[in-house]
Amino acid sequence: MNYIDFHVHAFADKIAGRTISALAQTAGKPPASDGTISGTEKIMKEWGVDGFVLLSIATKPSQHLVCNNWASSCKCDHIFPFGSVHPDGEDALQELERIKELGLYGIKLHPDYQHFYADEERLFPIYRKCGELGLPIIFHAGVDPVCPNDIHCTPKMASKILEKFPDTTMIMAHLGGNELWDEVEQTLAGNFENLWLDTALVGSYVREDQLYRIIEKQGADKILLASDCPWDTTDITIKKIKRLHLPEQDEKNIFAKNAEKLLKIGEFAENA
Repeated sequence: MNYIDFHVHAFADKIAGRTISALAQTAGKPPASDGTISGTEKIMKEWGVDGFVLLSIATKPSQHLVCNNWASSCKCDHIFPFGSVHPDGEDALQELERIKELGLYGIKLHPDYQHFYADEERLFPIYRKCGELGLPIIFHAGVDPVCPNDIHCTPKMASKILEKFPDTTMIMAHLGGNELWDEVEQTLAGNFENLWLDTALVGSYVREDQLYRIIEKQGADKILLASDCPWDTTDITIKKIKRLHLPEQDEKNIFAKNAEKLLKIGEFAENA
């Protein structure tokens, strides 16, 4: 069986050490990798992962070019980089066009680190443009340790933008909302054609019975294997999903086929 981890973080060698150290202090847990591309590739191989989606975040508008150029430089047959734009950047819409031209696979938005709420109208032009360009958006959803008492993307917020932008593919990380899985079950799962959920942090934090219910309601064809490496591990996540004893085709979809469809690789490659 093939495995593609849809939610992985790594950094340029010159900043990886200090970035991982700072993030580990905020998260209150040790990282599973050193945060470099080579270190991440090594650990992914040990976990039996065939490829991964590399997620970068532009934490200020001036980082657009550097962030996306570096992401583009990492692209290869087993690394599938997403770009990022900062909502306060005057050139954000133009940068989305450049992200498309660079061949990046989508964009990552982190409302907590980029200081916005997911349903703010100032983000709407970005959501609309991504739909026009065919760029999926992956959001950090739910609680984040950087500001645990101020949640910037709740399932209710996600519902609002999913409904308003039906032509934009939106991936809500952390199974729709970290630590808000009751609300995900009630509000999000199975209710939006343009919604995908990734399993980042599911390996360590979601009860198996609730994971099973959310997958059943959402549909296994809209669930993406993800770890949030280096903050959780893909192998733990795979083992947890396998303990659910889903049908074999559902496992294949979650572990790789759904990612291949969104990324347009493998049998889903354009012009194949």
